[in-house]
Amino acid sequence: MEIEVAVSACLLGQEVRFNGSHKRSNYIDAVLRDHFKLKPLCPEMGIGMGVPRKPIHLITRQLHADEPNGTIDAVYSHDHSVEFTQPLKDYAGVQAAQLQNCSGYIFMQKSPSCGFHRVKVYHDNGNPLEAAQGIYAAEIDRLLPLMPKEDAGRLNDPWIRENFITRVFAYHDWQSNVAIEPTAKKLLDFHVRYKYMVMAHHIPSYKSLGQLVSNLKVQPIEDIAKQYINDFMEGLKHIATRKKHSNVLQHLQGYLKKDLTSDDKAELWHLIQQYQKGNVPLSVPFTLLFHHIKTHTQDDHYLRLQKYLNPHPFELGLRNAI
Repeated sequence: MEIEVAVSACLLGQEVRFNGSHKRSNYIDAVLRDHFKLKPLCPEMGIGMGVPRKPIHLITRQLHADEPNGTIDAVYSHDHSVEFTQPLKDYAGVQAAQLQNCSGYIFMQKSPSCGFHRVKVYHDNGNPLEAAQGIYAAEIDRLLPLMPKEDAGRLNDPWIRENFITRVFAYHDWQSNVAIEPTAKKLLDFHVRYKYMVMAHHIPSYKSLGQLVSNLKVQPIEDIAKQYINDFMEGLKHIATRKKHSNVLQHLQGYLKKDLTSDDKAELWHLIQQYQKGNVPLSVPFTLLFHHIKTHTQDDHYLRLQKYLNPHPFELGLRNAI
């Protein structure tokens, strides 16, 4: 089954920006296209603004005494009386209904409609004030809270890039194997596959998810599954650090303590320590560990089931940079 990821259309080379240009991302359009089915979307075009068009930006203004922080609206930069807030929200509602099977969304950074992180917000008088999400992106986030989302610009950070793509593949796994018809077995199998991945991202989530699946008879499985995936996706949002990766590698090495020679153990331990110190990338100790797992375990062994060992295609080389 293809993994579908929505993308701001300008990032795929479509000339839909206000000035008729694009912001094509070679990484998204050339590299990620080999692994995902990319769905281009432009909310400003979607609500009929056309190309070229006058630029918009976000403003905040206090409308009532009981709204001290005011509201955030998308308006023409040159004419704040023309608002696009509700049309952008309405368009997000239409798209959200069509993106239920989508496994991720990459937004154009800094866009007043699409920006997912730290879009500039101005006072009604034009002075810069703070940062927020773009109107459309915020509404998509509200309507599809589980879906992994990220700004294209932030994907230049190798840690954020690896985190986002890990979440996309994990969420797709859930959509394909659990979400349609949850059962206790499907939920437990998913938990087994992702146990150590969650540990690498967020220890509290690792503990709470383990407690959640320890008794699947306390409430309907549909309710448990809903709570599980909410907590699971929140846990994966935490960036896995060198320290946490090293902890997981040591845990996995422990399963092989009866299979490895003392020299093998010392070599692997040394590489894990070198990784934690920042001297080598994660791929170095991981490759050796994976070699030992393949050598000393059967195909259905507990270790081989761990998605931590293959969270995304090797060809992407994501673990070579963290």
